[in-house]
Amino acid sequence: MSTSTQLAVIGGGPGGYAAAFLAADLGMQVTLIDMEKNPGGVCLYRGCIPSKALLHVAKLIYEADEAKKWGVEFGEPKIDIDKLRTFKNNVVSKLTGGLGQLSKQRKVNYIQGKATFADSTHLTVQKNDGTVEEVAFEKAILATGSVPVKVPGLSIDSPRVMDSTSALEINDVPKRLLVIGGGYIGLELSTVYAALGSKVTVVEMLSGLLPGADRDLVAVLDKRVKSIMENVFLETKVVELKETADGIQVKLEGKSITQPEQTFDKVLISVGRKPVTTGFGLENTKVKVNERGFVAVDKTLKTDDPYIYAIGDLVGNPMLAHKAAAEGKTAVEAILGHKVAFEPNAIPAVVFTDPELAWTGLTETEAREKNIKVEVAKFPWGASGRATTLDRNDGLTKLVIEPETERILGVGIVGVGAGDMIAEGTLAIEMGAVVKDLELTIHPHPTLSETMMAAAEVFYGRATDMYRPKRK
Repeated sequence: MSTSTQLAVIGGGPGGYAAAFLAADLGMQVTLIDMEKNPGGVCLYRGCIPSKALLHVAKLIYEADEAKKWGVEFGEPKIDIDKLRTFKNNVVSKLTGGLGQLSKQRKVNYIQGKATFADSTHLTVQKNDGTVEEVAFEKAILATGSVPVKVPGLSIDSPRVMDSTSALEINDVPKRLLVIGGGYIGLELSTVYAALGSKVTVVEMLSGLLPGADRDLVAVLDKRVKSIMENVFLETKVVELKETADGIQVKLEGKSITQPEQTFDKVLISVGRKPVTTGFGLENTKVKVNERGFVAVDKTLKTDDPYIYAIGDLVGNPMLAHKAAAEGKTAVEAILGHKVAFEPNAIPAVVFTDPELAWTGLTETEAREKNIKVEVAKFPWGASGRATTLDRNDGLTKLVIEPETERILGVGIVGVGAGDMIAEGTLAIEMGAVVKDLELTIHPHPTLSETMMAAAEVFYGRATDMYRPKRK
């Protein structure tokens, strides 16, 4: 069987389906190819969405326990793992099923199968029903995403050793869980399992959790993480995993390790993700992979092959769903001849732990590394009325500012709901806003969003709810 299409999109994740849907909306004939029954990709099936469903439940468990100090006491939570898994799966089914309907409404030709390039304008699709379909295309967009990194020597073949995908299945709640990696995926899943009853130990090779985020923001999260985990070991390596009758025997190396050999019921390896660049015939095209392992693209997301574009995790960091979606839309417009380029001033990042940590634009750490002169204004949530009513003063909002122009270059927030608040900071950076714009924008009271306005007031030394000497 053979078909032809104006645009073939390989990969149905947030980048792929965003590209396919926009192209269809703009009048193109579109074929979208993915292994799953419906679009959604890693984000909806095995990443962002299921993890956030589980994190929501974890938050409820923690809040029920904390309510004791407010005079409200609940009984010990009874956790039905099967019902919890069903809730998570239903969330995934609802959203991916909705995308399937949207695909049909847009008349996108959705093919469930694996695509391989025969050459720069032809695909061979091995469909899930066992048949093969040849697809000729005018242009193609690669959106094959990424997979968890495997650590040589540690990723042993055992059901007790999980990656982020298998960890989200919640097959059981291990009594003792080791999480290798203190990045955002490791911390989010650690939070879930700790809430469900696991005694969690987190091991990170570097000197701090969440490498890349500003240390003053991480410090707030770090304090709470350590309060809910059994152990957090920094500057520590896992040098050996061995399956025994009792579990996974682990050998640790680090300056704070007093017990090098320990046994855990399960181990989660979460040390990052790598782009999927093999297994679909790129060698039959002119597409090039750079020295870092990503597909090389220009600012319109075009590869070295003039017929093929690439987006998302495949083309470089940050590996974020919303970045992939934005790239997908840019690629489609470029294919249609519009004058566009992917040149965002800020891409927000959110860690959905408790408290949440979010940042956008230039971080203070990056400014220091690049010798960029900045001023920083911080508003601690201890002075926030809304944070106090929530009994969650463990937050901080900061602005990274260009001194000469007072332009906002970056925003960082740690605290309850930080992920929902960071978009205001991203908009401010994209619009070239200065601190005065933020200060003069009336924010509703009492809300956590006020801390953005308050941080701007701090910059001028006239914050209503705290004192800071005026700038000279």
